[in-house]
Amino acid sequence: MATNQQPIKGPAIFLAQFMGKEAPFDTLENMAKWAASLGYKGIQVPTDPSLFDLEKAAESQEYCDNIAKICKDAGVEITELSTHLQGQLVAVHPAYDELFDNFAPAHLHGKPQERTEWAINQLKCAAIASKRLGLKAHATFSGALMWHLVYPWPQRPAGLVEQGFAELAKRWKPILDAFDDAGVDVCYEIHPGEDLHDGASFEQFLKAVDNHPRANILFDPSHFVLQQLDYLDFIDRYHSRIKMFHVKDAEFNPNGRNGVYGGYQDWQDRAGRFRSLGDGQVDFKGIFSKLTQYGFTGWAVLEWECCLKDSAQGAAEGAPFIASHIIEPSKYAFDDFAGGEVSEAKNNRILGLER
Repeated sequence: MATNQQPIKGPAIFLAQFMGKEAPFDTLENMAKWAASLGYKGIQVPTDPSLFDLEKAAESQEYCDNIAKICKDAGVEITELSTHLQGQLVAVHPAYDELFDNFAPAHLHGKPQERTEWAINQLKCAAIASKRLGLKAHATFSGALMWHLVYPWPQRPAGLVEQGFAELAKRWKPILDAFDDAGVDVCYEIHPGEDLHDGASFEQFLKAVDNHPRANILFDPSHFVLQQLDYLDFIDRYHSRIKMFHVKDAEFNPNGRNGVYGGYQDWQDRAGRFRSLGDGQVDFKGIFSKLTQYGFTGWAVLEWECCLKDSAQGAAEGAPFIASHIIEPSKYAFDDFAGGEVSEAKNNRILGLER
């Protein structure tokens, strides 16, 4: 039986962790050339003003065309835009206000309501900018109103979680509608610290937004390792909503001193640690197989975060690692040679229906 399934695209790299003030990490053009020199075919672009003017992109097709040309001339294409920081600010519990002010412009510090309004507008701009660039998916965080309630002590009052998701949905529905108008999927990175941090919390949010077709998932197995969640079963359960993929490694080595919660330790001393590709415990062969099985044809994007290895080494090793895991889908079933021509009459005879 012939198939026309396309392979997962890649390798690509998320630029956020590599940005800096020195070349080649100071401009989008320089970073695009750097990524291409390492063998990457795509770049996931954080909407930081130093790299990408989100509001200008929402206003100007010419600006977007110029950005796309810069990347193409460098030898890469934009895979998705990212508003992880702005998405975080769509919903912030007051306990985190001062910490998350760093994610917003200085004139919004100490002004949580104005900061939320700014973040929502940023997401709507991202929808338009993504459409102008011809992109089909967008990376973000959900924000969190309930993370401080993740462990049920003291006991959570009845209805509190439902009310929290109702408020989160109220804030996100207009954004999801804007992305629907643009024909772009919103992909929430399922991540500790966010209200959407596992399958159960994603399901609750999905219900609160009436199963909105644009509410989808950025799959990153590293965050599941640190939670001790079965990331392969997660793909089986939610593959229809997985529209983006961060290729990121991690390890979990608990002991009598700390485990999932980490004991307030620095990254090197935690039981759960992010690692460079191939240095951790993630079963990438299993993941690429599952995603290929379910027809995922989005980008495989390196997100580098490692508490031990230098970023330059991690980036250099990432492209060949991803390329070696991409599966070229078979065009035919391996046992097609043993089949025969399709014949209803023959099938009836085999079934004993014609004598």
